[in-house]
Amino acid sequence: MTPTRTATAATADEAADPAATARAPRPNGQWAVDGRAPLNASEAMKAEDNGLNVRERIEQVYAVHGFDSIAGDDLHGRFRWWGLYTQRKPGIDGGRTATLEPHELEDRYFMLRVRIDGGALTTEQLRTIGGISTELARDSADVTDRHNIQLHWVRIEDVPEIWRRLESVGLSTTEACGDVPRVILGSPVAGIAADEILDPTPAIEEIARRYVGDPELANLPRKYKTAITGHPSQDVVHEINDVAFVATVHPELGAGYDLWVGGGLSANPRLGERLGAFVAEELVPDVWVAVTSLFRDYGYRRLRNKARLKFLLADWGVERFRRVLQDEFLGFALPDGPPAPQPTRSGDHVGVHRQKDGRFYVGAAPYVGRVSGTALTAVADLADSVGAHRIRLTPYQKLLVLDVPAEHVDTVVTGLRAHGLEPDPSPFRRSTIACTGIEFCKLAIVETKATAARAIDTLEERLGDLGDLTPISLHVNGCPNSCARIQTADIGLKGQLVLDDDGSQVPGYQVHLGGGLASADREEAGLGRTVRGLKVTADGVPAYVERVVRRYVDERAEGADGPESFAAWAHRADEEALR
Repeated sequence: MTPTRTATAATADEAADPAATARAPRPNGQWAVDGRAPLNASEAMKAEDNGLNVRERIEQVYAVHGFDSIAGDDLHGRFRWWGLYTQRKPGIDGGRTATLEPHELEDRYFMLRVRIDGGALTTEQLRTIGGISTELARDSADVTDRHNIQLHWVRIEDVPEIWRRLESVGLSTTEACGDVPRVILGSPVAGIAADEILDPTPAIEEIARRYVGDPELANLPRKYKTAITGHPSQDVVHEINDVAFVATVHPELGAGYDLWVGGGLSANPRLGERLGAFVAEELVPDVWVAVTSLFRDYGYRRLRNKARLKFLLADWGVERFRRVLQDEFLGFALPDGPPAPQPTRSGDHVGVHRQKDGRFYVGAAPYVGRVSGTALTAVADLADSVGAHRIRLTPYQKLLVLDVPAEHVDTVVTGLRAHGLEPDPSPFRRSTIACTGIEFCKLAIVETKATAARAIDTLEERLGDLGDLTPISLHVNGCPNSCARIQTADIGLKGQLVLDDDGSQVPGYQVHLGGGLASADREEAGLGRTVRGLKVTADGVPAYVERVVRRYVDERAEGADGPESFAAWAHRADEEALR
């Protein structure tokens, strides 16, 4: 059962703060305040039929009769509840993204998102995904920055068979997209790291077991993102999730989790905030569903661009949010708790690392998340050949092979490298991520994956003389929606059309500088700065990054703990230095 707002608690809350529930001149579509009457087309679509119900029509009608049989409200709405989006029709340039209707932009093929909670896979599961890719998705596969694997060129006729294969090994696409609880980010080294505070695996598995596919939580105001980590590197980008649990140690209560809410980027970025509440390990699923239910009942639904949890938190503030959570949805008060300490190491887990059991895990970087079904199958075979049967994905578009015996580490390193996954990448390959881009995405304005890969190759050649340069994160996004987290990168590139030196309109990017999340060299998360008029063409990205990185190296200050970080320099530098 999912929590519901109790009449007694609601009455007490309203009596204590009558102004808090006064209706705005126009209702915000909050179920607990305004009732459930739909106030826009998306809400009407969801009210008419729960998105989870579309699966039966896909299997019984659409897969049988083909693409032309698909009803519009299913195609452009409910399909997302099962991880399906139509992909972009080839040949439509970015200048037409905002002017064409969805049916004019879309191809007759789908992107299919495989949900992988905690980023945890067995080699059997990875091999199954690889086989689906090579046989039914033109050998396409992208490792995303949210633990998913995305396939492309999927035909509606093949979707039931894909589901059958995935579900035979314990995987699914359930609620991989849509106004639902999306995939749960979890520490990629859960249960194996020697310095782990808590293993979040039981909490992740219990939340998924209880609530993924629950019709009571399948109609949220917008998408809803979760992150849980027990590792001191804070390796799940918790500050930009709707709800997050970060391991900490309470002076009296021992190890547990620090609760965060209200993070999110897109066109209106906002970092999450601590509620100051300590959550015992066994209470994580209950607290998770309470926060989720609060969002369902109080989240804004009238305007889609104001429907994320971050907007509710901004209006309510932390104190009221915690009070309503405890009084109306939990039924008890959470103890106050301390924040987690600042990370002391990188959370991308690239390289060779010893596990607490004496074996090793090997983390490797593909080119900006782009792999293939062939490569995924080869990684599964490689891991099995050395007796390692577990794989993890990371929120940084990386892949880890777990449980590698010491005598086989070199074999795994060499094997991964042979299939385009680099365990010892350059600083630029290690720290560059990119979204899907115009190749497949209907929202994109510019290309991303190839641009980022070209930049990596060029920067490795041009900046090799800088020696052991600390990784400087480069995030490349094809539109303003920030799937590649541009506002939290050292150098974030937001796709748009720009003018080149000849005055012609060409693909390019607006530049964000100095963003980042909590890390070993950054005490607090912060958003990047923009410089008035600073834009670069797609072809000019490598030259711009080289220029600004060299300027940073020349001007960075030296401190007791080493050189000043790129982010710190970027926030204090003159605008001229950043151009």
